[in-house]
Amino acid sequence: MAKKSKETLQGKTIAENRRARFDFAIEDTFEAGLMLVGTEVKALREGRANIAESYASVEGNEVFLINANIPVYAPASQFNHEPKRPRKLLLKRKEIHKLMGETQRKGRTIVPLKLYFNKKGFVKLLLGVGTGKRSVDKRETEKKRDWQKQKSRLLRERG
Repeated sequence: MAKKSKETLQGKTIAENRRARFDFAIEDTFEAGLMLVGTEVKALREGRANIAESYASVEGNEVFLINANIPVYAPASQFNHEPKRPRKLLLKRKEIHKLMGETQRKGRTIVPLKLYFNKKGFVKLLLGVGTGKRSVDKRETEKKRDWQKQKSRLLRERG
């Protein structure tokens, strides 16, 4: 039986924060829905979004996605949304309390990893909870990645 890739399990990827896994040691992940307006969904269907500089913050009993850029949807003209407005994340109360505890007590950060459409067509955000890496850890990660590339190259050449 063939394994399914993450793309087929999670659906169509809209935006991915590749830098997050390099800058942070991700320990736990959560899937959250987003509260969006119609023009935001239409802009996302066109595949235009950027979550590279965004982060999630717990405010009261709610979690918000801050600084995510969903550009304006041109055909909507005057009924458009603000591109970098804070968007509420839809999580279960238990998950919110867990996120609050981890960020306050242990000094961890909530980082958006991936924005995608699930199989039902809903926009979902994969959140990662992790600690920031030091430059030494980043160099180590880079060395591992380079070694894996070199190893696969050698294996390919030998046959």
